[in-house]
Amino acid sequence: MKLAKRVSTLTPSSTLAITAKAKELKSQGHDVIGLGAGEPDFNTPDYIIKAAVQSMEEGHTKYTPSGGLPKLKEMIAHKFKQDQNLTYTSEEIIVGTGAKHALYTLFQTLLDEGDEVIIPTPYWVSYPEQVKLAGGKPVYIEGKEENDFKVTPEQLQDAITSKTKAFILNSPSNPTGSMYDPEELKAVGEAALDNDILIVSDEIYEKLVYGGAEHTSVAQLSEKLKEQTIIINGVSKSHSMTGWRIGYAAGRKEIIKAMTNLASHSTSNPTANAQYGAIAAYEKDDGSVENMRKAFEDRLNTIYDKLVELPGVTCVKPKGAFYLFPNVKEAAKMNGYDDVDEWVKDLLEEEKVALVPGSGFGSPDNVRLSYATSLDLLEGAIERIGRFIEKKKQ
Repeated sequence: MKLAKRVSTLTPSSTLAITAKAKELKSQGHDVIGLGAGEPDFNTPDYIIKAAVQSMEEGHTKYTPSGGLPKLKEMIAHKFKQDQNLTYTSEEIIVGTGAKHALYTLFQTLLDEGDEVIIPTPYWVSYPEQVKLAGGKPVYIEGKEENDFKVTPEQLQDAITSKTKAFILNSPSNPTGSMYDPEELKAVGEAALDNDILIVSDEIYEKLVYGGAEHTSVAQLSEKLKEQTIIINGVSKSHSMTGWRIGYAAGRKEIIKAMTNLASHSTSNPTANAQYGAIAAYEKDDGSVENMRKAFEDRLNTIYDKLVELPGVTCVKPKGAFYLFPNVKEAAKMNGYDDVDEWVKDLLEEEKVALVPGSGFGSPDNVRLSYATSLDLLEGAIERIGRFIEKKKQ
């Protein structure tokens, strides 16, 4: 049977591929340090788990509204008001089965065949694939390493055509951890406004910021920018709830309504007990989020200095998320590799350290290293990478 064209062009997830290979080696008895994880290594806070269990015990196990429980929408609106002084009504919020599903539903709602979406590189691996699945065309602009991987309004302006429908803004970024400051956000936001293109602002890592940095949403900067922006967020990273699959979108009522109609024919509704867990996450603050953030910051500050001491390795220090995105091109060259992907493959085979090749993020000279694991394992991984570089020197 011939498969649909829409799936034949998809690129397999590089993060899942490296994780699968690491698991295979582990199953063979090898001591593998896997740094490909895109999720916190902390369990979901107990109060959230208890709230979900209680909801099931009380019989809340049936269908919910397609766009999410009214109480959860109320708590999301409260979060926006409290954290960013943004006002959204329930009609301007949709709860999805994870932030990834919210993004997917948005692109399916927004794009017609041939519509263009501008995606800065490096990018999260699913952005271009979701655009293609909706019949759209990804248009890439390079976030240069010397500019902390951020794009400029001039780059955005140059990439806009009559077919441009949206621009994806991810701050803090996966995979780089870079963040836009308010002035930079305003500049790229104004370029989008001037050309009437939608800003898709992925803010899933907003709670994980370091070094005294403060997260700003582009929607905070003016009422016009708020009207031009769809915010994507969720509880996966902030509350260590990746497996619960609760994310959401907030923005123009007509877009949210169309997304809700589409979701009613795909997922019916987000999982009921997971929604009750998310309500609890936003109703209470027991310090878990801040404790996790501090742990990530401690790890970052410890391993960053060790990483940049390795021969041939440079790295922009991230301000958010839980990834390092070092440039290892020179290290690979020192070891006789023209292709960083091959260097990553042999590092896993020989030293049993799993990194994600940057090629999957549109940046082939880099690798992604997640510090969502213990400090002991992180330090062990850096030691192994250093040993690999030294022994392979030519």
